[in-house]
This record gives sequence, structure tokens and C-alpha cells, in this order.
Amino acid sequence: MSTGAAETNGTDIAEASGRKLRALVVDDEESITQLVAMALRYEGWEVETLGSGGGVVDTIASFDPDVAVLDIMMPDVDGLQVLSRLRAAGHMVPVLFLTALDSVDDRVNGLTAGGDDYVVKPFSIEELIARLRGLVRRSQNSKSYSADPVIRVGDLSLNEESYEVERAGDLIELTSTEFELLRYLMRNPKRVLSKAQILDRVWSYDFTGKATVVELYISYLRKKIDEGRDPMIHTIRGAGYILKPVS
Repeated sequence: MSTGAAETNGTDIAEASGRKLRALVVDDEESITQLVAMALRYEGWEVETLGSGGGVVDTIASFDPDVAVLDIMMPDVDGLQVLSRLRAAGHMVPVLFLTALDSVDDRVNGLTAGGDDYVVKPFSIEELIARLRGLVRRSQNSKSYSADPVIRVGDLSLNEESYEVERAGDLIELTSTEFELLRYLMRNPKRVLSKAQILDRVWSYDFTGKATVVELYISYLRKKIDEGRDPMIHTIRGAGYILKPVS
């Protein structure tokens, strides 16, 4: 793992209130929590660390972090179980998984469980911090809204203030990354968006295996938005994706 600090200071995307960005880092390897905490504090973040998954829900409630870093393989409660408990308790904090498991299935399981990103060990600390900044930026962008916070395309509506998404009156639950992707598609209806455009707007960094991650999240949205209904999200072969109302 590299120990150099990222160049862009975390205060660049701090909240308008001036509060420092906050991160909770959870890993049973103390060397990793210390390394990540040290790098983030150098960047101007406030950091809390835990060595196990058992106390995460209480710490999230008291510390109110902007992002959480969870190791998947922990001896007491693994990261996927922790995330399930967080979402059940109503905590929608963006979550980045740390994992030594480098198979496609493990990555997909983490994202399907509601995680927003993942980094495989061993990792570059610069990349990790860039991923965390991207998660916070997307989360903050999703919270911003215009005079009318509701975007509508056909029978699909997205409320930028309440985070509620509905299709034909049915509520649809999305992760923060899914929400931001759908928001981008809905702000550009009937327009073909390339994978590169989607990565630049939704992920805000050069994601390794970038084509795969866009395809993966488009598939998640289709299952939640289109399954059992006339499709609104379409693939334009060789060009990208388009969202349009049903004719």
C-alpha cells in the first residue's frame, strides 16, 4: 500500500456549514485503520475507527459520518451484515467496502447488498481517498435540489429533497450511487449518454474496469425501475444508454 497523501484536500468538498468531512473506518487489522485514519486526518477529515463490526450502528448514530469504510471479512460481524443493520436502522451513509476477496462475485455481492463502492486489498491510499471524496461528492450533489425538487420523466419521479423515487406510484429504494445515476439519466431524458460521460458525472474519477461498473449499475436500475414494466432505460449499442418515457 502506498502511504502518500492525496493531493486534493478534503476541505474542498466540506459542507457549506464549514464542518469537516467525517469518516468511520472499520477493520480488524489495526495497521489498516491507523493508516487510513492518518491519511484522512492529514487531508483535514475527522475520523473515528473501530476494530470490529459490532459497534458500527451506534457509532454511526453518534458520530454522523459522511462516509463509512467497512472491511468485509471481520471475525465478529462481517461488513455485509453491518451494512444490512445500518440500512435496517435507516442510516443511508455511503459505504465503501475493503476486501481481500478479488473475485467478481465478491464485488457484486458487496454492491448488491447496498454498498456504494469497494477497494481490493492491498490498495493505494491515494485511490482510497479519491474514492471516498467521490462518494461524498455524489452524496452531497444528491442532497442539492432546485426550487422544484421533483424530476419527472413519464410515470417516473425522483425527489431530490426527500430521496424518494416512484414509478407509477410505487416507491423504489435506491442506494446513493443508484440514486445519482438515475438522477443524471432523468436530467437528460431522451439523450444518449456514453459510459465515459456517466463515469465522469456519477463516479468523478477514473474507475478501474470502468465499463463493467457502469453496466453493473445500469443493470441494478433496470431491476428496480423497469422489471415487470415497460422499459424506460435502453442500451444504444456502441453509444451508451438513454432513459425515455414509455410511448
